Amino acid sequence: MNAKEGSFGKPFLSKRFVGIAIVLCLLFLVAIPGIAAEQATQKVSASEVTTASEDDFVLDIYGNANEDDTIDMRDLTYVKLIFFGKKLETELADAKYDGKINPLDFVQIKLIIVGKEKELTLIDSADRIVTVKKPVERVVSMSLYCYEAIRMFGELDKIVGIEKNVNQYPTYFPEGSKFPCIGGYPPDAEAILSLEPDLVVGATSWTKHLYDKLSDSVPVVGLNFMSRTHFVEETVKFGYIMNKRDKADNYLKTFCDKYLDTIKARTGRLSEDEKPKVYVESSFGDYKAYGGGSGAQTYIEIAGGRNIFSDSPSYSEVDPEAVMARNPDIIIKHLRKGAGYETDDPSVIVDIWQEIMNRPELANVTAVKNGNVYIIHEGLSYGFDHPIAIAYMAKWFHPDLFTDLDPQAMHQEFIDNFCPGLDFNVYEHGIFVYPPLEE
Repeated sequence: MNAKEGSFGKPFLSKRFVGIAIVLCLLFLVAIPGIAAEQATQKVSASEVTTASEDDFVLDIYGNANEDDTIDMRDLTYVKLIFFGKKLETELADAKYDGKINPLDFVQIKLIIVGKEKELTLIDSADRIVTVKKPVERVVSMSLYCYEAIRMFGELDKIVGIEKNVNQYPTYFPEGSKFPCIGGYPPDAEAILSLEPDLVVGATSWTKHLYDKLSDSVPVVGLNFMSRTHFVEETVKFGYIMNKRDKADNYLKTFCDKYLDTIKARTGRLSEDEKPKVYVESSFGDYKAYGGGSGAQTYIEIAGGRNIFSDSPSYSEVDPEAVMARNPDIIIKHLRKGAGYETDDPSVIVDIWQEIMNRPELANVTAVKNGNVYIIHEGLSYGFDHPIAIAYMAKWFHPDLFTDLDPQAMHQEFIDNFCPGLDFNVYEHGIFVYPPLEE
């Protein structure tokens, strides 16, 4: 994506104005010398400024002047070029979000770089512009995945309220019961206000009910962690909001990106004919299929498969005869209840597997004939542990290509390194996939 140019260009500056601007710049640079010293290694020349065309996403935070995936000294260089008329204004260059580009934006960008800003203006997943006062001390979390991120950041002591779904998973969220509960869907604005938060964060399906009711009292930020397309950006953005960029970056580099990049590198070399045909069925019923545009579609592609319903809506009911005609090599069924962290009893997942294997209409489908039918706990496909689900799929699709990939060991690594306070052994507890991988 190219850096966005503003709808209006900057007029040529007079020599006098340029001179005044230079003096102001110098004054502001001198005002916070410690910041410049800390960032000395990041300074670049104007010719080295990078733009979003080199990155996978634009970090939607004001101050990201060159509109790439981070805020660093390159943004300071870029916003100076805008100020002096050498570049057209980009949407996110106005770091102070006050409608103009001036030295105050230089200072704000420097403060953001070192995590000392007093406020942060961003665009959330509902495309709303929100300003968050910093530092954040009191948070209401209205999403399992926002809660999961806050735990990963080591910031549970800042939570003052949660939505009720957290308490449905006492094994995975053992500390959840100590937090006040705001109830279920739709969220109760009065209950939230009574907790006096300085930030409300959650999925847009929840936060959309609060924009008109709370926006004047407390910032409401929607974050879409359920979409693989937006997951990395939301993780980075939340790291900026919570002043935990180091934790967000560590998770992405040492776990998420590390494993997914390895999988992509190998499956990216496969021809279409080497990729198995895959049918993924939802937990909500028989022949409820995930099609193109769904998260399952993205996972299938990363793991090196071909979704037999990629030409269908992201989620739809399909005819059993269509499954037979498209003849998948692999069948994956998502299972919500009867699997996960909260049970050690495999009876439900085994029954589901046997039911699919015994469907008369699927008797001649390649996946059933070869025993390539797999059940996976739905919760493993969303949130911060989702690379584990993709790893299982890669093993199922290409066992010879991924002999060295151990999804169960990945799972334990995730718990040990990114779930502080959770004492759980995946080798002894929980039901996540069936059939289990061979030792």
